[in-house]
Amino acid sequence: MGSLARAYGRPLAAVIAGITLVWILVLILVPLGAMLEQSLWWRDAKGDVSLQIDRLYNEISTLQLDRAGAADPARQAQLDAAMAQKQAEATALEAQEKNPPKTYGLDNFTRMSGLHLYIFVRTILYALMVTGLALIVCYPVAYVVALASGPRKAIILTVALIVPYAINELLRVYAWLMILDYRGVINGVLAWLGFINLDAREWIPFLENPSAVFLAMIYTYVLFMVFPMVNTLETLDRNQIEAARDLGASTLRIHRRVIIPHAKPGIAVGCIMTFMLSAGSYSVPAIMTRGQGGDWFSQLVYRQFYESNNWNMGSAYAVSLLVVCTAFILLMMRLFGVGLRDIAK
Repeated sequence: MGSLARAYGRPLAAVIAGITLVWILVLILVPLGAMLEQSLWWRDAKGDVSLQIDRLYNEISTLQLDRAGAADPARQAQLDAAMAQKQAEATALEAQEKNPPKTYGLDNFTRMSGLHLYIFVRTILYALMVTGLALIVCYPVAYVVALASGPRKAIILTVALIVPYAINELLRVYAWLMILDYRGVINGVLAWLGFINLDAREWIPFLENPSAVFLAMIYTYVLFMVFPMVNTLETLDRNQIEAARDLGASTLRIHRRVIIPHAKPGIAVGCIMTFMLSAGSYSVPAIMTRGQGGDWFSQLVYRQFYESNNWNMGSAYAVSLLVVCTAFILLMMRLFGVGLRDIAK
C-alpha cells in the first residue's frame, strides 16, 4: 500500500486497493465460500415421512367420525383436542418433508460412485495429456516467436497466432467437429482418394477417440501455453545462446541447459493455465464427443447441478476438481522451482 501511495498518491492508491479487495471478495472468496458451504451439507428426511403423514390423517378421519357420533360435550372437547394435536403433527411432518433439516458432514464427497470416480481420474489424466502435448507443440512456436530476428517478423508471427482467436471459441470447436466428423473434411478427402466408402459407412470414427478432444483443446487453449513462454523467452539474453554455441554445445544441449531453465516460469504458467482450462472444460468434450467418446468430469458436474438438481453433490464434485487443480499448481511450482513472485514476472 505504501508503494502504491508513493507511486500514485493516496487517493488513487485507495481506489486501486478498494477495487482489488472487491475483486478478490466478489469474484473469488464469496463464490468459493458458497460452493464449499453447499458441498458440506445435505437434507435427509428421517424415516418414511409420507407414511407417517398418511397414518396421522387416517387417525384424524377416525376421530372426526367419533366426534360426529359423540353426544357428551366433554367427550367432544377431548376429541377436538386430539384432532388438533394430530393435525399439528401432520403439519410439522409436511414441513419436514418439504424442507428437511440440514445435516453437515463430508458425505457428499464420499458418495461419488465408482463410475464417477473413474471418470474423475480419467479426466485428470486426459488433462495432463493435453497439457503435455500442448507443451510439446507450443514450445517451438514460442521459441521462434520470442527469438525471431527483427521486430517485424515477431509482430507477423504474433498476429498469425492471434487472428484465429478473433473467432468465437464455440465456432472454432464446431469447425474441428466438421473436420473430424463421420462425413467431415478428412473422411471426405479419404473417400475422394478411394481409401474409404462413406456410403458403406466405412468412415474413420475420429469423434469416438479422445484424440479428437485433445486436438480441439490444444488448438483452443494454445495461446495460454504460448504467450507465457514467449514473455519469458523474450527476456533471454541471446548472447548466452551464442556463447554456448561457441563453446561447442549442441542445439539440444543449449535448450536443455540455457533456454529451458530460463523459460521455467513461463512453462509453469502455461502448464497451469492449460491444465486448469482442460480439466474444467465443458464445451469442448461435449461438442467433440457428442456422447460417443465418454463423459468428462465437467459434464458430470453440469448434470448434478442442472439435470439432477442436486446442488450439494454438484458443489462437492466442483470442489474436488478445484482441490486437484490447486494441487497441480503447487506441484508445478515445486517441479520447476518457481514461486509466486517468479510467476508474476
